[in-house]
Amino acid sequence: MAEFKHIPVLKNETINLLNVKEDGIYVDGTIGGAGHSKEIENKARIKMLIGIDQDEEALAKAKDTLKEYNNVTLIHDNFKNINKVLNELGVSEVDGILVDIGVSSYQIDTAERGFSFRLESKLDMRMDKSKSFSAYNLVNEYSESEIARIIKDYGEDKFAKSIARHIVKAREKNLIETTKQLEEIILSAVPRYKGQDGRSNVQRTFQAIRIEVNGELDALSEFLDKAVSFLKPNGRLAVITFHSLEDRIVKQKFRELATGCICPPDFPICVCGHKAIVKIVTKHPVEASDEEINLNSRSACAKLRVIEKI
Repeated sequence: MAEFKHIPVLKNETINLLNVKEDGIYVDGTIGGAGHSKEIENKARIKMLIGIDQDEEALAKAKDTLKEYNNVTLIHDNFKNINKVLNELGVSEVDGILVDIGVSSYQIDTAERGFSFRLESKLDMRMDKSKSFSAYNLVNEYSESEIARIIKDYGEDKFAKSIARHIVKAREKNLIETTKQLEEIILSAVPRYKGQDGRSNVQRTFQAIRIEVNGELDALSEFLDKAVSFLKPNGRLAVITFHSLEDRIVKQKFRELATGCICPPDFPICVCGHKAIVKIVTKHPVEASDEEINLNSRSACAKLRVIEKI
């Protein structure tokens, strides 16, 4: 098993925008190796840090990283269940919540986790290994139309139908068991253009399958609907995303939460009673500096958005 290594992206920007307070209660919904959480602990003497992750290997690393602090509670769960986690802990409100969405460097770089087409391994892609459904099940059991929809919607690939057709045709001969098998099938399904070798199609398909296996976009939407209700007035929610689908969900939800009256513009007075419950702290997403990107190329796609409870 590889050592758990993950470089937290936008670390300083995130912690500064969280506005960490003395005696505050903070939730890291995707604690991973606890890179962000350790910075929260170092920023101020907080009352409590609640770390959630669906990856038990990540939680083991977080426990080691934060072993010097006695105010940490670690929970094995999906961040979408933040309401259940906080209710079971008897926590009704918090000062700040952070989530860093997507796959970790450790998960990508550990061959046996089956996330990367660059590493030969069994198809898996489960962030929570206690779950039974994996990428192997998806590519060998989903219908051609379901696979095409996933690649089109989550991978935004114009060759989704062709890739799905080739996957189904290949599995009729032999089950698709490894990352390299799937990579070869995808490459055979897309035409070659000058300067294009098909690797971007492989990357998009693997991304789409990973999102479906882990229910990532649904989890994000569910989390956003629940998280704000636990924030204290002036409490902040920070979300780091890594691709346009995630960022779009966050942007739209934040805008909705920050919108007041939604009456038609020709109404003389407001009759809807709709009120904004947050204010947007980051009018534009915060992105990694050139310096950070040079140190960690995976930070190039990161976008940070922050809101504050009114």
